[in-house]
Amino acid sequence: MKEKLQTAYQEITQHLNQELLPFWEAHGVDEIYGGYLTTFDENGREKEDEDKYIVTQTRMIWGYSAFARKLGHTEYLAKAKQGVEFFIRHFWDETNGGWYWKTTRDGSLLDNGKVVYGQTFAIYALAEYTLASGDAIGKEYACRTFELLQKYCADTRYGGYYENMEADWSISEPGFAAGDLKSLDIHMHTMEAFTTLYECTGEEIHKRKLQEVIGIILDHMVNREAGCGKNQFALDFQVKPAINIRRTWNAERETGEVIEAPTDTTSYGHNVELVWLLHRALEIMDMPMGTYQDIARKLMNHALKYGFDYQRGGVYRDGPQEGAPLVRDKEWWQNCESLIGFLDAYERFGDTKYLEAFWLNWKFDTDYMINHEVGEWRQLLREDGSILVPQIGNPWKAIYHSGRSMMECSLRLKRLLEQE
Repeated sequence: MKEKLQTAYQEITQHLNQELLPFWEAHGVDEIYGGYLTTFDENGREKEDEDKYIVTQTRMIWGYSAFARKLGHTEYLAKAKQGVEFFIRHFWDETNGGWYWKTTRDGSLLDNGKVVYGQTFAIYALAEYTLASGDAIGKEYACRTFELLQKYCADTRYGGYYENMEADWSISEPGFAAGDLKSLDIHMHTMEAFTTLYECTGEEIHKRKLQEVIGIILDHMVNREAGCGKNQFALDFQVKPAINIRRTWNAERETGEVIEAPTDTTSYGHNVELVWLLHRALEIMDMPMGTYQDIARKLMNHALKYGFDYQRGGVYRDGPQEGAPLVRDKEWWQNCESLIGFLDAYERFGDTKYLEAFWLNWKFDTDYMINHEVGEWRQLLREDGSILVPQIGNPWKAIYHSGRSMMECSLRLKRLLEQE
């Protein structure tokens, strides 16, 4: 197994340092208008008239900041700083507070909606920027955003957060606008954001709200018997069959298998991501695994039982809470996050089945998912590795999943090898 660890470390570190980071060094910053470019075809050519989304602008800020802080690329701080300046200048709502959803490439407003998903990525990115740079502007706006979520989005009746809001923070209409829904996805990323915010500020309120959202997820959004996350909920956390809703990746994806009728599904990638993000939150709060260990292992084992391709490697997209997957496409983000999750589980629990899953996952990714000539990951493949969507960038796909995966895996593999 040590030989596999060494091979994976060498391959992942090479991909990170010689392919992925150089691609974003060359193409990520919009030198004309500021902010970031994220939409590229399979050959790495940019789409010149692309719109800019809060999700990918913040993910790029986070990426350059995290690589500066954790990998020592301090030259990236200038790339992060100009992104923060563009983001505040064009996405901050001076009237109502909070961040708009989408602008044109030059920063002209296109969609003034407030989605907690986007607000939490602003917190995540801006807190990381301050941790990396020492520039207090990131912490200031991250804290202001946190306070707005508590004021307008906290559900004081049922707990958790309303997720889909209009520009004035009024709750959106039900149905496609999803004002009547809550989701595991958004609450998981709220946990992720509050973790980095607490790491940045050390403020007790940020820790307390982080603990609170962890409780909401594990008490209401996870099937503890089956060991998987649920998907969508009514405001009182009654499970609802999942539908595509406005301002989500599932509603905007270009192609691939789809589940036509509303269905109560689970995402294998989200389940594995949830586990390692939970571990990170506990680590930052200096809390032991304790009672969380049982559900963490169940979530991992469910993904391995139902969502993992042992023949070819790789993680499927979606399935029922128990039984065979419904959507067997393999998408970039699930396979990025699963790499971290499997390594994290091996580190935490010492079970070699997680390490073997990591190895098979990585071999599939490096053989099929990564476009090594360009330097980034393809968007979507069939289960056999044949290409469905070859683009290596879109308005939702930036440096976040691929870059974070390679950074986390490289650091973890180095640590594991040093322990051998």
